[in-house]
Amino acid sequence: MAERELTVSGSSWHGSNWHGGAAAVATLTFDVDAETPILAQGRGYAGHMSTMSHQSYGPDVGVPRILEMLDELEVPATFFVPGWVAEQRPGLAASIVERGHEVAHHSYSHRAPTSLTPKEERADFERALAVFAEQGVEISGYRAALWEASWLTPELVAEHGLLYDSSLMADDRPYRLATESGQEIVELPVHWSLDDWEQYAFLPAPQVGSVITAPSTVLAMWRDELDAMRRYRCLFNLCVHPFLSGRPGRIVALRSLIEFALDRGDVRFSRCRDVAAAAMADPELATRRPRPPNVDPSVFPEHP
Repeated sequence: MAERELTVSGSSWHGSNWHGGAAAVATLTFDVDAETPILAQGRGYAGHMSTMSHQSYGPDVGVPRILEMLDELEVPATFFVPGWVAEQRPGLAASIVERGHEVAHHSYSHRAPTSLTPKEERADFERALAVFAEQGVEISGYRAALWEASWLTPELVAEHGLLYDSSLMADDRPYRLATESGQEIVELPVHWSLDDWEQYAFLPAPQVGSVITAPSTVLAMWRDELDAMRRYRCLFNLCVHPFLSGRPGRIVALRSLIEFALDRGDVRFSRCRDVAAAAMADPELATRRPRPPNVDPSVFPEHP
């Protein structure tokens, strides 16, 4: 599937700005976590058959349903897949790429980088890359598990030749991120308000969430955010999970959101790698050099 072309005010995607003249750029991203978020909390949960079935619904039912919807609406998307999931389901990543979508790096084990030592984070990062290399899947970008990037994370992304990260929240437009090595990557920022996990996720064990929100409420919230982002020319970086939003009432709401955006006529849908490439080529895009805050131990406690 080629990127859906929407021309706005005579401007094309290949202009000098990352947005190509669109009022907002929408990236539909699907985190195909499957069982990994639960197993990352303890491998003993592998013995919980009901919980494992809840998670396997994502790749087994949700992903095919989502791919069919994207085909019908002719919009591209990016699927962030943990290496473990791609390894356990060898044809999954290829089936996504074959439909014209992007597969991106989402760790190997879905353990948050902030919970790992630098050596462990590197090993997890590289193990996933090895899985995708073996399967012949080209990887351009990365998203940290739980969006909990460490200060090492951008260095790993740059060191391994990836174009972008999508884990941070310092803006609602893309920006270039400088790394200690001197290499720059593109950051495609995220936010909890555009994540279906906060709206739909619920499990009794391990305890996840407490309220399951109606899809109509979520749709209204995301429509409002998209309209506001059109005013400010933002990146509408939506993150949904096939084991959550692949369910019937929720995917119907997601479809309505995409149709709403298409009807606006000034929203461009694109894969993350294409937005990142346009952002890297934009001479007006800012470069940020974030550093850890200087923390006075006499003021701030070691642990909350």
